[in-house]
Amino acid sequence: MILPDFNDFPRVGRILGIDWGASRTGVAVSDESRNFVFARPVIKTARNGLSVARQVADIAKTENVCGIVIGLPLYSDGSESETTNAVRVFATELCTYSDLPVAFIDESFTSMSAQESMGKVRVSDIKSELDSEAARVILENAIAIIKRLKM
Repeated sequence: MILPDFNDFPRVGRILGIDWGASRTGVAVSDESRNFVFARPVIKTARNGLSVARQVADIAKTENVCGIVIGLPLYSDGSESETTNAVRVFATELCTYSDLPVAFIDESFTSMSAQESMGKVRVSDIKSELDSEAARVILENAIAIIKRLKM
């Protein structure tokens, strides 16, 4: 089920963070206490293969998470793009494979923050690791919002 905000999002338990991309989807997961967030291997979009939404649902089950946060790409003025629509379609498909609550968070500047946190690395490493590092930043931002909400 897609939630309109974090008000009804679970307050305890592990969370999965997703940075959806047409070619690669970044994945990160928190620990039970939500004090630590760990990047997981990127999901590469394969032609004629298992859908990314199905793979994310499988990861959510394996990681025993209680909810999923998806980065939503918005323009700086808050308006939506074609990619925003693609992310919403992905989230809708994900809900057919999982009954976990799903919430969106603005992903503005997450890739830039992720690249900065990676430090000086080879271009090939940036391409292979950036999406999951962005998912880590998305998840850390979501956890900060959730922790500020009243119990």
